[in-house]
Amino acid sequence: MTVGEYVALVRPRWSDMDVFGHVNHANLVTLLEEARVPLLFDGAEAEGLSEFAKGIVVVRLEVDYRTPIVVDGRDVRVEIMLSQLRHASFTLDYLVRTGSGEGDEVAATARTVLAPYDVSLARPRRLTAAERAYLSAHLPGGGPR
Repeated sequence: MTVGEYVALVRPRWSDMDVFGHVNHANLVTLLEEARVPLLFDGAEAEGLSEFAKGIVVVRLEVDYRTPIVVDGRDVRVEIMLSQLRHASFTLDYLVRTGSGEGDEVAATARTVLAPYDVSLARPRRLTAAERAYLSAHLPGGGPR
């Protein structure tokens, strides 16, 4: 693990499995979401930042699949790093492993560009200084994928 990495353990469900016995490509995207929600919603709200939980939208998503994740009732490790922080968006890089260990094989790498969203105005909004500080403190920087 590198400095600035947020690690989440996510358990694939039997319903995530496809006919080949591994996590379906589209369901991997849901695992990414489940990995980041505790940090962006629960963690931020615990520090007095409730706006993230009210609205964040995915602006861009990239996934590179390397090896299958077998659904066997065990957690997979998702390492998340902040690779870009702008005034109205931020980019998270992900490393998804086949198991819960730091040394387990990399199953996929991914990247999401996220933007805070004002639901009442139905449009994106700028990150507040406090939100930028929170992201920088909890994800001080990632590296190349």
